[in-house]
Order: sequence, then structure tokens, then C-alpha cells
Amino acid sequence: MVRAGRQLITGLGVLLLSAVLAVGCFAMDDFPDEVEIDSLANLYDGVVFDHAMHVDMTENCADCHHHTTGTGVVDEYCAKCHDGAEDGDTVACQDCHSANPVSPENFHSTPEAYSYHDDKPNLKAAYHLNCVGCHQDVGGPTGCEDCHAKTDAGEKYYHSGEYAPKQDPHQAAHH
Repeated sequence: MVRAGRQLITGLGVLLLSAVLAVGCFAMDDFPDEVEIDSLANLYDGVVFDHAMHVDMTENCADCHHHTTGTGVVDEYCAKCHDGAEDGDTVACQDCHSANPVSPENFHSTPEAYSYHDDKPNLKAAYHLNCVGCHQDVGGPTGCEDCHAKTDAGEKYYHSGEYAPKQDPHQAAHH
């Protein structure tokens, strides 16, 4: 009986802690309704991300973010080293994930900043690892152009649109 009581108290404690974290996250009314993700726009247009809709669909901000503003790191992988002792002041992906990790800026940065992050995904991978798996689970868009419209440079790079190879009408008749 004592064991069942302890389990009940532990379960209620976990439930209460989860509720406090969720309320703390959703009580914030300073999050943007939309975010334009365009830090990687070259072959595709930036994505206008409906943040308000995603907030409504999730139970906890930490489902997408490693931490929220004013809290420590909650992601298990990051928390191995980043113990949450420091509160985050931003939740922007590009503050930790570089759009171009092999850029001169990163090569000339202090080695301590990157010495333990050789396995950290770049910004494009971080976005896609975070988004695509969830989209597959809930039936959201997963194709490149479902979220990203190609730019003219993208059309040229992928030989599509006006840059697509033109078929010779004489060859088409023989196939």
C-alpha cells in the first residue's frame, strides 16, 4: 500500500511539473504568430511559418524548441553538457545551428565554441530533422515544394520551369 501511495504521489508530481512547464510556455503571449524562415533562401523562397497554428497543435514548446525563453535546455542530448543552469534568451534555431558550418567565420571562431559540437546538424538539417518527422506523423506536407517555392536560381539549378530541357518534336514522334 505504501508503494502504491508513493507511485501516486510521484505520478501527481510529474503531472504537476508538466502542467507548470506547459502553462509557463503557453502563458507567454509574446511569441510571434508568424515567422519567416529565410536564412537559407537561395534555391527556394523563404517559408512563412504559421507559429500560432503550431502552438495550438502541440502540448509543449519543448516539442519543437530545445528550450524556451527564460528556461534552461530541456533537450536530453543537449542537456548532457548544457545542464540548464543558464536560461535561454532566444529560441532562434540559427543562434546555435550555423547555416554554413564550413564558413570562414566558423573556422576563425574560438575553438571552444565548436570543439564538442562536431555532430551538431547545420541549420538546414536542424529545421528538417525537427519538421519532417512530425509532418510525417501528423500527415503534414513533406515534399520540398509543399513548403518551399523555387526561386529563379532554384529553377535554373534543377533544370526545371523555363530552364527545363526542351524536347525536340521530331524525337517525341519516334518514341
